[in-house]
Amino acid sequence: MTSAMTTAQPDPISGFTKVRRSFRDWRRTRPFWGGLLVLCAAGPILYFPYATMNIGALRIQMATTAGAGSAVIGMLLIALGISCWFQPLIRVFAGIAAIVLSIISLPVSNFGGFGMGLMLGILGGALVCSWAPLKAEPEAGTAQAVAAEADTGVVLPTQQAGEAGAAAQQPAAEPAAPEALEPQEPQEESKSVE
Repeated sequence: MTSAMTTAQPDPISGFTKVRRSFRDWRRTRPFWGGLLVLCAAGPILYFPYATMNIGALRIQMATTAGAGSAVIGMLLIALGISCWFQPLIRVFAGIAAIVLSIISLPVSNFGGFGMGLMLGILGGALVCSWAPLKAEPEAGTAQAVAAEADTGVVLPTQQAGEAGAAAQQPAAEPAAPEALEPQEPQEESKSVE
């Protein structure tokens, strides 16, 4: 049997590959990594004010009166991180709000979750603010149509001077174009009525 006699079989794509590719396409249309960092910033900010650590017989509890403030900041960061994923249009607001909340967590929530939540929140907010969707590249035919629409037919005085200079440089054997020989009318300046 030769290769010319066999039928071509499509490359089987597993279900995992389809899911991975669709997730990749979804992820590229929104500020995914910035939103993920904002979500991760909420963890230390929420955890440390309510944490109880046991070291041998020593019990360390970080609970403070600012525990409610930490809960509010953490929940808002979670909401901002998720909203970045599902509403990419609010990315600038969400990024700035995440940065402000992370800075506010510095005095409210044990130095911003001992600096971990603070740094993740600032970095995630900056990534969310700086993300921009890719612009679709125009096709070859539409690029020419856009260029044709952009030409409005307005002639600037500098263009008129350039055309007049080009007409003056034509050889004597060829007659100059009639438009170039006609004198240009001076343009009137608009005056405001007081």
